[in-house]
Amino acid sequence: MSTSFKDLLVWNASMDYVTSIYKITSDFPDSERFGLASQLQRAAVSVPSNIAEGSGRYFKKEFVHFLYQARGSLLETFTQIEIAFRLGYITDQVRDQLIETGEEISKMLNGLIKSLKD
Repeated sequence: MSTSFKDLLVWNASMDYVTSIYKITSDFPDSERFGLASQLQRAAVSVPSNIAEGSGRYFKKEFVHFLYQARGSLLETFTQIEIAFRLGYITDQVRDQLIETGEEISKMLNGLIKSLKD
């Protein structure tokens, strides 16, 4: 691909999402450091990582595959965010904001996938 992944709006938005996830999980109980907090962080990190990896692939079809992986990881964060809410680690306001931001990233991923498939 001729465009650097760092120039992609979806990559930048997902990097901001990772930062938000890390800030929020820093307030989780110590007992969750290697549990839910770690799982949520890894899933969030996987989103921009897959975008970057896919952008370096030679064929568009490969890039699209990694964008699907990124979308799957993003949806994984939604479940983990809901678990964090149900356990009382985050408020409904924080949950709603994270999901809303994630849904915007999902729309961007879907748009990029569509543009690459056309």
